[in-house]
Amino acid sequence: MSGRGSKGAKTGKAVKNVSKSQKAGLQFPVGRIARYLRKGKFGQRIGSGAAVYMAAILEYLSAEILELAGNAARDNKKSRIVPRHIQLAIRNDEELSRLLADVTIAQVNLVSHYGIT
Repeated sequence: MSGRGSKGAKTGKAVKNVSKSQKAGLQFPVGRIARYLRKGKFGQRIGSGAAVYMAAILEYLSAEILELAGNAARDNKKSRIVPRHIQLAIRNDEELSRLLADVTIAQVNLVSHYGIT
């Protein structure tokens, strides 16, 4: 045999489909991000690792913001994260504040330069 054909044919066991996200150990959809990168015409050729790397970065940033927003909600004695908590989390963190300096979050009052209002 040449080794081609279905993978489960030799052993008699069915092979389960494993997503790219599961292979990479991520929660964010690697396949969808790869599709968006291809459709977005960001380059003529998009490597297979680019989508995994992008998904990992997005997942890390989301987890970081959600953790800080959860802490802000707990500080305000709330059990749910509202946009105000996300705003407080971003503006109190130096690196996130620099990254998201030009971002406007809906349903949030402005944060003054003299302190959180």
